[in-house]
Amino acid sequence: MKTGAPGTPERPTGGGNSDINSASIGIELDNTGAEPYSEAQILTLLDLLWGLKTRYRIPSSNFLGHGDVAPGRKVDPSRYFPWQRLATEGFGLWCRQQATTLLPDLSDPVLALQAIGYDVANPEAALAAFRRHFLGIDTRGEANDAERQLMQCLALEKRRKPSPP
Repeated sequence: MKTGAPGTPERPTGGGNSDINSASIGIELDNTGAEPYSEAQILTLLDLLWGLKTRYRIPSSNFLGHGDVAPGRKVDPSRYFPWQRLATEGFGLWCRQQATTLLPDLSDPVLALQAIGYDVANPEAALAAFRRHFLGIDTRGEANDAERQLMQCLALEKRRKPSPP
């Protein structure tokens, strides 16, 4: 898991700071990637994240996974990581309400992934990272309609005024 410092991009995107490691805090969790994370581990993580968020004033959407920052090169945390739970607790981006119609500027999956903050130099890897994080699946292939709707929802959430840390 990575957390970005205030004023830094959540992910290395065009025109932004591509050296996220110099402006982030990495947190390692012991997990094989083939099993759910233990409740004790998640409770300890939540406590740690609250302290970091408060101390360093980290915006909610700046809590990411290694695989989100380096799609294709990193795959942790695995599809078993409880991203929705963390987002509910104030750590990370999540879709609160699905859009009923697709907006033209976000109808292309690559543009929508880029709007969320993924590095789309390798669109297939960015889509795989998105699926692991937001759907908890490891699949290949083109984005389907439901995935495009979710991408759009997340891009709209990201455009909203950030909540205070």
